[in-house]
Amino acid sequence: MVLARHNDRTVVTMENDYRGDPREFAMVVPVPTVLSRGQIHVGETKVLDHLDAYTAPRLVEYHDPDPCEVERRMRRSLDAVSESVVLPASAQPGRASGVTVEARYSVGEYDVVILSATESNGLEGWLRANGYRLPPAAGRILGSYIRQGLHFFVAKVNLERHQGLGRSTLRPLQIAYESSRFMLPIRLGTLNADGPQELFVFTLTRAGRVEPVNYRTARLPTGMNIPVFIKNDFASFYRDMFDRQVKTEGMRPVFLEYAWDMAWCDPCAADPLSAKELRQLGVFWAETPSQSGAQNVFVTRMHLRYDATTFPQDLILHETADRTNFQGRYALQHPWQGESRCAASETYLAQLPARWDREALTLAELTGWTLEEINRRMDRKVLTVEPSPTWWQRLWKQ
Repeated sequence: MVLARHNDRTVVTMENDYRGDPREFAMVVPVPTVLSRGQIHVGETKVLDHLDAYTAPRLVEYHDPDPCEVERRMRRSLDAVSESVVLPASAQPGRASGVTVEARYSVGEYDVVILSATESNGLEGWLRANGYRLPPAAGRILGSYIRQGLHFFVAKVNLERHQGLGRSTLRPLQIAYESSRFMLPIRLGTLNADGPQELFVFTLTRAGRVEPVNYRTARLPTGMNIPVFIKNDFASFYRDMFDRQVKTEGMRPVFLEYAWDMAWCDPCAADPLSAKELRQLGVFWAETPSQSGAQNVFVTRMHLRYDATTFPQDLILHETADRTNFQGRYALQHPWQGESRCAASETYLAQLPARWDREALTLAELTGWTLEEINRRMDRKVLTVEPSPTWWQRLWKQ
């Protein structure tokens, strides 16, 4: 979910990771107003993919310098430096049983209906009568939205138009509206889920970071040095690290993965989004697509795993004035490889085993992996170091 918001204007982009027969897909989203056809749009997945890549957790590589060169620079009162590389670590109105069909639209591959209702039984009955399959507990949650005066954005796939597009996936749906409510309804998604739901929420705002009002925000661990073999297994590392954080926290907080001013990054995991891409995601205050340069957009990336027990309420969001940057960032420290030419290199190599022990322990604490498994995968090969030659041996190459 991507929410672009400024003042009372909100644009929501919804991408579902749906697997199955498209005839079985339907989306019911509470909305604060009756939407016109012009307030509904079909977006492009590639823009969401770019936003995901730009805000993704990052793996950073550092390479230790030659200890002898460091020693020489220290003698000249210069700072030691390390070379670093960053890895680029989704109408005809009518009434029935208290339900009003406010509008019907055809939008891309979707058929959309806007409904209002006065009681949950009537809404539930209307949806079932029109081919929507609802879980048994749907009436209770639908009723809570009705009491709040919300309307319902209902979408399902038009198979003929979907097949005509020649696509295997569904494009994201977008809606734009004006409301003082800054919230994300998540409870309906728990009803037909076969387990906890995984949700990524991106917000694009002007003032600063967004956080939930009614749930705690937890920052994921960041800035740790981990063993270099993770370079080839970063996805597994991050998945298991997130799993462990969720279990430790009892699946109750919303985790902050990224918060940054999109005018710059240090460094970028992917190029910042262009003005055109930002406008495609609903950033109506951005410069026109023909213009370039830094944009006044602050992006927040939140990640939560939830079910009806741990997240019994919808997300009520709040835009803060906090523009402090945050990113999930994990460092790999490659050991120096080279010929020993001084006593400093011998000291450096003697200290490596202790550093590797610390990295292994950090990885075990983050992921729950066993030290035995981690040590088996680590390359702890230590260079064979010959005694440093004397100056006269170097002179005559003895």
